[in-house]
Amino acid sequence: MKTCLVVDDSKVVRMVARRILEGFDFLVEEAADGQQALDYCKAQFPDAVLLDWNMPVMNGLDFLVAMRALPGGEAPTVVFCTTENDLSHITQGIEAGANEYIMKPFDADIIESKFAQVGLL
Repeated sequence: MKTCLVVDDSKVVRMVARRILEGFDFLVEEAADGQQALDYCKAQFPDAVLLDWNMPVMNGLDFLVAMRALPGGEAPTVVFCTTENDLSHITQGIEAGANEYIMKPFDADIIESKFAQVGLL
């Protein structure tokens, strides 16, 4: 079973993402900010990370850069899931190591499509 770490400061978003991802047979772990996510990844890497951009403590971009710098940090597939939709944010996220980008709000079809594009489904 593949694992997905859902990183978002919104409990509601994490809950919705969990329900969708469990429907695709993912084991889901959660983090409320980038620092919690980084701590999780230092112990074990998930197969995928569904990552918000704007969070307290450590934002998604800073987390992504720090995670990719860890030994083995290139392995997880990272999908940004955010309201930041301008081209500069998308480019910055991809350049930092994100594999794909999803705009909020999202639904099961969007998650399925993007996860299939990056080889997770």
